[in-house]
Amino acid sequence: MDDLTTGKIDIDAVTRTGPGTLAGRYMRRFWQPVAMADEIETGKARTLKIMSEEFTLYRGKSGRAYAVGHRCAHRETQLSVGMVIDDCIRCLYHGWKYDGDGNCVDQPAETNQNFARKVHIRSYPVVEYIGLVFVYMGEGEAPPPPRFAEFEGDGLLYPTTYTRLCNYYQNIENACDPTHLPFTHIKTFDALNFDVPTVAAEETAYGLIQFGTRGKDRVRAQHILMPNLFSSVLPSPEPQIKEWPLSLAWRVPVDDETHKTLQVYFHPGTPLDPRAFQERRRQRMEELAVLRPSNEIAADILANKIGLYDPDIMERPDYVNIQDHVAQMGQGAITNRARERLGVGDTAIILLRKLWLRDLAALDAGREPKQWRYPAGLDRRKGT
Repeated sequence: MDDLTTGKIDIDAVTRTGPGTLAGRYMRRFWQPVAMADEIETGKARTLKIMSEEFTLYRGKSGRAYAVGHRCAHRETQLSVGMVIDDCIRCLYHGWKYDGDGNCVDQPAETNQNFARKVHIRSYPVVEYIGLVFVYMGEGEAPPPPRFAEFEGDGLLYPTTYTRLCNYYQNIENACDPTHLPFTHIKTFDALNFDVPTVAAEETAYGLIQFGTRGKDRVRAQHILMPNLFSSVLPSPEPQIKEWPLSLAWRVPVDDETHKTLQVYFHPGTPLDPRAFQERRRQRMEELAVLRPSNEIAADILANKIGLYDPDIMERPDYVNIQDHVAQMGQGAITNRARERLGVGDTAIILLRKLWLRDLAALDAGREPKQWRYPAGLDRRKGT
């Protein structure tokens, strides 16, 4: 394997994304999705933790979403359990109220309201796009939010999310690894499991393109858009749709040992009635909600309490996720890459690490990392 160090920066640096860490500073230079838009109800607030940093996300009366600090500046009480009033949030403890820019606009017990004007908690830029809520957590002025023209036309668009109990970078690397499909995804990705692919990868203006060639000439193209976005054409998680949709999937750290994927699927055109689709999707989500959580199932499989190929497990509608949970959680919460033995099938993973380490080394040295540019469209060969 090539030496994956750049000066004092080694591959382990990518796994730590908390405030002040090198990879955390790097990831905060990009807009990150933090929730599905329909998870945030008008007049409701919730605490989110992203990259080991907690903040309050709420939707005001206007319908606009806001992200402000986790705690009230007065006595450090958790702000998300307070009350959303118009487009502000009021702390439950003593009623201090903050607007969406983090300014304290009311302190009921204080006779001098000039005091309020001096109080400010952190706020974060927020945009909603393609069914997701994006937050910019970096310093200084936010860059323009990402745009994906392929997902903006007429068609059926729907987001999904899941949480996995391991480091986010394991899932990014999994997206560069088509050789796992015929082994990890037995009975779930049959259209791609007729052969173990030959892997090639190239750096692009946005990150990398990975090619998996099966048979003589069946080429599948998949993409990593730096730093943590995976895009491809995938089977739909909704069984009522047979055509494979376009997909964007962000691997977003919750902390160093947990991450969430926020994913958007898009079917150009109208493959079926949108209202009927959404109703069936709602029913499916209700069916999943009464099942044991997939992470618990994966933990029991890894503890050898149940089998990955037990019929009742294989029949679950989230079996694909369980397969990936088991494979990636089975690497450990943060895998020890110093003990790996990478080969030619890991070509895209090796390239991805080089891109990351190059950018981290530049940032550590006070230089600008590469300015990645997302294209209007991508190579969408399916390889089936």
